[in-house]
Amino acid sequence: MAVTFNDLGSAAGLKKLDEYLLTRSYISGYQASKDDITVYTALSGAPPSSYLNVSRWYKHINALLRISGVSEEGCGVTVEGFAPAEAVATPPTADSKAAAAEDDDDDDVDLFGEETEEEKKAAEERAAAIKASSKKKESGKSSVLLDIKPWDDETDMKKLEEAVRSVQMEGLLWGASKLVPVGYGIKKLQIMMTIVDDLVSVDTLIEEHLTVEPINEYVQSCDIVAFNKI
Repeated sequence: MAVTFNDLGSAAGLKKLDEYLLTRSYISGYQASKDDITVYTALSGAPPSSYLNVSRWYKHINALLRISGVSEEGCGVTVEGFAPAEAVATPPTADSKAAAAEDDDDDDVDLFGEETEEEKKAAEERAAAIKASSKKKESGKSSVLLDIKPWDDETDMKKLEEAVRSVQMEGLLWGASKLVPVGYGIKKLQIMMTIVDDLVSVDTLIEEHLTVEPINEYVQSCDIVAFNKI
């Protein structure tokens, strides 16, 4: 379903976007798309850190654009006074712009010739720079509280928690947990986790890890209770 945002240059517009991103990692879906690029481009620059969710999302999209680009179509988003993103989804790098300029100046370039030593060296340097950049992006962190509910009162909650904690990935650290009564003898697991914003998407963690086999043998549902920037 298409989403509409108004006046992202104002405090009211940023507040609405911040509230929208409270329980979402992306503008639409479970991975970055042209919807994110449209909103990203509509912003005049990095939002104030007081807008925690917008700031987290902005840094993540900025990192993706510098490292790999974004190509997913998305569901369609409207920002009043701003056109939807098209080719901006995978913006050309400075190197590609320079190469295009050289092509315009020299029509005799052999496009199918073998890669020169200089070109190989330049490619290796770019790859090393991207790798170093991706490591440096582990700056923003968030504290997240999850509610994880079992199927019924016969679910082994110890095994449920073990299954949840078995999910390991770069930028994810599980924290304290407790069992909270729900009713009819059923208890839910509340568990804290700390994530590196640029490495872990909470939506992806839930959809692709915590609610699929084999963990869904114990887990019926998983909800975000709190999401706070550290």
